[in-house]
Amino acid sequence: MQIDEALLQRLEKLSYLQIPEAHRSEMIEQLSEIVSFVDNLSELSTDGIDATFAMSDASTSLREDIGNVNQAINDDILAHAPHSQEHFFIVPKIIE
Repeated sequence: MQIDEALLQRLEKLSYLQIPEAHRSEMIEQLSEIVSFVDNLSELSTDGIDATFAMSDASTSLREDIGNVNQAINDDILAHAPHSQEHFFIVPKIIE
């Protein structure tokens, strides 16, 4: 896959980014290198490898799910809201 000006414009639109004209050719070159590198991965043979293969058999350690409320943070956030009441945001009604 080759990155060209049309694809770069589409990526800009999708990502809500605007790449300056001075950097466009450099960006196209860098993105092309990245895509080329990723394309190399498709050449690897994965025959006979379990789909759930992992480098380690250790599982993710779990922790107890305990809620934590810092009222100072809540109050600071609500202080910036246009409207709030009883520790909740007040927003315009959108469904009638």
